[in-house]
Amino acid sequence: MVGPAAAAGTEGTAGPRYDESPIVQVRDLSVFYSRTPALSGVNLDVYRHEIFGIIGPANSGKTSFLRALNRMDAFNPAMDVQGSVRINGKDINDWRNEYALRSRIGVVFPLPVGLPLTVYENVAFSPRLRGIRQKEKLDEVVERCLTRAALWDEVKDRLDSLGSLLSGGQQQRLTIARALAQEPELLLLDEFSIAVDPVTTMRIEDVLRELRTELTIVLVTNLVQQARRLADRTAFFLMGDLVEIGETEDLFEGKVKDERTTGYIEGRYG
Repeated sequence: MVGPAAAAGTEGTAGPRYDESPIVQVRDLSVFYSRTPALSGVNLDVYRHEIFGIIGPANSGKTSFLRALNRMDAFNPAMDVQGSVRINGKDINDWRNEYALRSRIGVVFPLPVGLPLTVYENVAFSPRLRGIRQKEKLDEVVERCLTRAALWDEVKDRLDSLGSLLSGGQQQRLTIARALAQEPELLLLDEFSIAVDPVTTMRIEDVLRELRTELTIVLVTNLVQQARRLADRTAFFLMGDLVEIGETEDLFEGKVKDERTTGYIEGRYG
């Protein structure tokens, strides 16, 4: 069954349709750090080819949710994840290791974290790990991913320069290109626009609109209007609880189940 995405694009144009079959199924998910709760009993599905927005004030559990999806607790002894997360019907703990899981999940963090490599090698790193060695094939992957991240035209003449020499906005798009080089089914973005200017933010948003035809995106943002521009559905987290999920335009038009959602969207707190 296919349902219409409610998120409005520019000038109120409805976004593309998404497939109402879940790629992510979360049941009774709780996250603790050294026994301090960060997320409590979350239940939700993320559908294929949608942009799923997550909003909420600081310390509401948004980033912890992303970390749990990507099994980052494997590298943080203080992080305890309870409950069930299934990707494509398979429990994430049943993957042979967290690296195999991450080959299907791309992550972009708030601040661009580039590898200490050239622009070319930043993007080629993951394909090389998958066994791709032919330069012609690597060239094709690098150009395709940089183009999809709206960066190719700006860096095609300096692929041998260090990625760290790019501007902040370019480095953020480079991290997106690097994530796309994994050929993920799921892309997790955590406050991707926090360190880039508004013009670059809008360029990245255009990239994300195009990418959702190929993969599924989970977008954590503190910018409620960004969620409105991009997300098909939006979840509101508060103090570690999932308050509600709804079609994005419904939430912004006041069709909410909990008045705390309206209060946050209208800027009365947070």
